[in-house]
Amino acid sequence: MIFSLKILLWYQKNKRNLPWRKTKDPYRIWLSEIILQQTRVAQGLPYYERFIERFPTVRDLANAQENEVLKLWQGLGYYSRARNLHATAKIVVDEYKGEFPKTYKGLLKLKGVGDYTASAIASICFDIPEPVVDGNVYRVLARYYGVDIPINSSKGTRYFKELARKVMNTEQIRDYNQAIMEFGAIQCAPKNPDCTGCPLNDGCLALQQNQIGELPKKINKTKVRNRYFNYLVVVDPKNRTLLQQRKGKGIWQNLWEFPLLESKEDMDVHELERSFNKVLAINETPEIYHFNSENIVHKLSHQHLYTKFWIIKTDTFLKEGVGFNELKDYPVPVLIADFIKTFKI
Repeated sequence: MIFSLKILLWYQKNKRNLPWRKTKDPYRIWLSEIILQQTRVAQGLPYYERFIERFPTVRDLANAQENEVLKLWQGLGYYSRARNLHATAKIVVDEYKGEFPKTYKGLLKLKGVGDYTASAIASICFDIPEPVVDGNVYRVLARYYGVDIPINSSKGTRYFKELARKVMNTEQIRDYNQAIMEFGAIQCAPKNPDCTGCPLNDGCLALQQNQIGELPKKINKTKVRNRYFNYLVVVDPKNRTLLQQRKGKGIWQNLWEFPLLESKEDMDVHELERSFNKVLAINETPEIYHFNSENIVHKLSHQHLYTKFWIIKTDTFLKEGVGFNELKDYPVPVLIADFIKTFKI
């Protein structure tokens, strides 16, 4: 039996009951794919359901305020995807009259839509024979065919796309593309895959050559940068604090945070007492103490944030202060959200 048919038979028996598998609506397929990029289904599913409940159509999403979109996205990370999601919804409504393009090339023109997402929407919604290649598909193909070309190299991207095209089932492309992704997520898992019960084990080169743990190959391009964040949590006599919105093209663009003092290395309370007025306009000498004595290490893909929250009690009334009970309404990074949950005035 050929590769694609084995994948399809496995899928019929093992596929998970997921809401986006019950529709061909390109809005819902697009939304699910954007949410599930670098996110496990178990984590992404509640977000998908909340988005659909709040924004059941692309027009609803297009008409939303960015802050509301970012707040719903809070906790998924990669906030540029949420901003692109919102921007693309507006484009679909304004330039395409609320209808997604019905071709692979047309879908590629949308902001934040690359080869994988365009292929998924085109095949699942419009039955266009375009192969999807995500992390799960890379893993299945690399192991079964014994390919050691790095998947994050330009050569690897081209090679695996063509291999995926060669072995795909064009007659059942909608189910096949979902099947091979599901197969990689469940059966051919990254660690400890169930090779003995795998329907592909008789032809899997990685299994035959004892290379399951070595494939797929990946070039390590990530250079991690260490940063030291000191968040200044001001508390005035009315139990209000200060928030500011992050601007620019760095991490967490347009999210909200406490005033931030970034340092080259870890700071102690004496250094902070000498430096806090660089970011706070407080004339008095306030009471300062740290909320966490040890750094909270927040790991992002290219940087590690060593973070301390400093409580600053001031007698100055904050003109633009925000009540602590209002903080829940602001979209903030998970690092800040976790602090808000635990801090008691």
